[in-house]
Amino acid sequence: MIGPGKYDDACTAARVIANAEVAIVLILNGDKGNGFSVQGSLHTHLTVEEIAGYLERIAAEMRRDAVRLQERLP
Repeated sequence: MIGPGKYDDACTAARVIANAEVAIVLILNGDKGNGFSVQGSLHTHLTVEEIAGYLERIAAEMRRDAVRLQERLP
C-alpha cells in the first residue's frame, strides 16, 4: 500500500525520535493487528530494492544470532 497505513503514526514517531532519514517499523500482534510502515524523507534516495536488501541482511543477522543463542542454552 502506498500512503498512510495503520501503523504510520508509530513509524513517524520512530523516525522523528531517531532523527532518521528512513524508518521501518514492524508490528506483530499490535492493537491493530500485524503490520508495517516504511517512511523516508523527501530527500531519500533509497530504492525499494535497496530497502529490501537491508531487510534481508537484518534477517540473516537475526538467524545467526538465533543460532548463537541456542548454542548458549544448557
